[in-house]
Amino acid sequence: MKLEKNQEIFAESRQGKAVPEARQLRKQAGDWLKQRRADAGLSQVDLAAKLGLKYYTFISQVENGFSRVPTETMEAWATQLGLDPAAFAKHLLIYYEPELHRLLFGATK
Repeated sequence: MKLEKNQEIFAESRQGKAVPEARQLRKQAGDWLKQRRADAGLSQVDLAAKLGLKYYTFISQVENGFSRVPTETMEAWATQLGLDPAAFAKHLLIYYEPELHRLLFGATK
C-alpha cells in the first residue's frame, strides 16, 4: 500500500504537480540563507565577490528560491558565511532533497 502511494506521488511530481512544493522549499532555503548572509554582515554583492561569482544576481536567485546552492560550492558558501560546511550541507538537504535527508538522518521535526 505504501509503495503504491509513493508511486502516485512520484507520478504526480513527474507531471509537475509537486513543483510548487519544491519551489516553496527552495524559497524557505533562500530565506534561511539570506538570514545567514545578514548574520555574517555581507551584502549579496559582498558574498558574490567572496565566492568568485561574476554576477551577484545568482545570490538573489538562490535567496528568492529560483535556484539552489550548487553542491560543489556548498563548502565555499558555508565558509564565507562562517558556518560548518557539513552542518550547512545537511541543513540545505532538508529543503533541496527532503526525502534523502529523511532517509539519511530521520525525521526533521
